[in-house]
Amino acid sequence: MYQSISKNQALILNLLQEVRDTLSAQEVHYTLKTRGHSIGLATVYRALENLKLQGAIKSMTTPAGEALYSIIPLDRHYLHCLRCGQSFVLPSCPLEGINQKLKQTYEFEIFYHNLEFFGICRPCQAKKQAQSEQNPA
Repeated sequence: MYQSISKNQALILNLLQEVRDTLSAQEVHYTLKTRGHSIGLATVYRALENLKLQGAIKSMTTPAGEALYSIIPLDRHYLHCLRCGQSFVLPSCPLEGINQKLKQTYEFEIFYHNLEFFGICRPCQAKKQAQSEQNPA
């Protein structure tokens, strides 16, 4: 399936398969360290990059610039607040069925997708509204 992978890459891949969620390099590093594995943060970054290049994992970048990694079968859909940087996972894909239509129309086999929406979350909207009411122009 993949090219030969190192012991550290296998640890990281197993962790991502176990948690079935997105993790940052720092979260991967912390989790492996707390489980007693001796691995440096730079090694984690290199291993994640190699796994990504091999097609074993995927990454997405948050508005704050942090890369989050997950195994490929995990399609996730996000709302990102541009003010506070918080990300919200959507419980289901809002584009249900479009993969099949794209496959039929363009004869394109889709392995995974990332869907991200950027805007302002409700708490930030409320703060903005309160500020504009206190400081009318």
